[in-house]
Amino acid sequence: METPLPLTGRAKDSRAVPARSARQAEEFLDALYERHGSALLGFASRLLDGDRHRAEDVLQEVAFRAWQRADDLDPTTNALRPWLFTVVRNLVIDGHRSRKARPAEVGAAEVPVSPVPDGVDRALTRRVVVEAMRELAPNHREVLVHVYFMGRSLAQTAEVLGVPPGTVKSRVYYAMRALRDGLSSRGLTAA
Repeated sequence: METPLPLTGRAKDSRAVPARSARQAEEFLDALYERHGSALLGFASRLLDGDRHRAEDVLQEVAFRAWQRADDLDPTTNALRPWLFTVVRNLVIDGHRSRKARPAEVGAAEVPVSPVPDGVDRALTRRVVVEAMRELAPNHREVLVHVYFMGRSLAQTAEVLGVPPGTVKSRVYYAMRALRDGLSSRGLTAA
């Protein structure tokens, strides 16, 4: 939002660079900050609910806009002050509007983080499982090794162990139940 310049009626392109030297530009900005900087920063900070960092950003933008119009402005006069405060106010309003118009950004706290087990976690889990397996009855441990670790079917396991398939099925059921209890007593639960 453009605001009328306080000291001149000359039209000027807002993107134009003043025809001053670098030394003159530095003197202009020094005078602007010295005379109006703290009041503008305080005003911007109040409008931004005490957010000093955003207030400093607004003040920097105000200084840039004043510098763009440096040929038309005199930073040592009080006539410039209302224009500067109007620019601060308009920048704050524009900032509020642009934040409302943009969709809310997804923050890190809102993104669900699924834990990825690393090598240490797998090694610790494996150790806990081995300890729980050692506490099983030998016939239960044996069927779990054949079925789950060797990948054998119930019929193949029954043939190797020399027991009926129904017995293997029963032992797998009770072995899994005992293993689950052993793991939960160690603080390891199914995901």
